[in-house]
Amino acid sequence: MGYLKRAQEFFGEVLAEFRKVTWPNRQELTNSTVVVITVTVVVAFFLGGVDIVLARIVERILR
Repeated sequence: MGYLKRAQEFFGEVLAEFRKVTWPNRQELTNSTVVVITVTVVVAFFLGGVDIVLARIVERILR
């Protein structure tokens, strides 16, 4: 029975914390999503470019 009581208390505390959260509205969520996708694409292109450059450098060294 102790396990069920502790689980019930845990989930009650989780719900209490969820009520304290300030959830973003649709506009804030959309803006944040656009920023995350944009930064991800920019970093992917940067890392891809660095990878290509380093691969060519290593290829020339090994020749």
